[in-house]
Amino acid sequence: MTIPSEAQGQSASERISDRIAELGDWRGETLGRMRALIQAAEPEVVEEWKWRGTPVWSHGGILCTGETYRKVVKLTFAHGASLPDPSGLFNSSLDGNTRRAIDIHEGEEVDVAAFTALIHEAVALNGRRDPKPSRTAKI
Repeated sequence: MTIPSEAQGQSASERISDRIAELGDWRGETLGRMRALIQAAEPEVVEEWKWRGTPVWSHGGILCTGETYRKVVKLTFAHGASLPDPSGLFNSSLDGNTRRAIDIHEGEEVDVAAFTALIHEAVALNGRRDPKPSRTAKI
């Protein structure tokens, strides 16, 4: 029987590193590169592991998730529809009212300056949002 990672005491950052390594192909390289850009843009970002295996980067709320599929690495911004995107990085999930995503295919590069600006905008937006009371909070 395999012991789940959380039972072994792995941090979210360790689990994300493990995911990148286990992919072992362009998707792992791409996810690792985007992770480094997120961390460089916002050094205080918090890494989380949610929904049975999704890397999540947060700062005052979720900034984005990093999902890997067979043909794409998808970075979904939780409040992407509210973010300015003058460089047109968002190329997926464009019809929704809240989220927006960047799909990165093998061999594609992302504009580093535009992506860094998008992370800064997401952090700023989270800082302006009213925190929602928890479901168990007594008002």
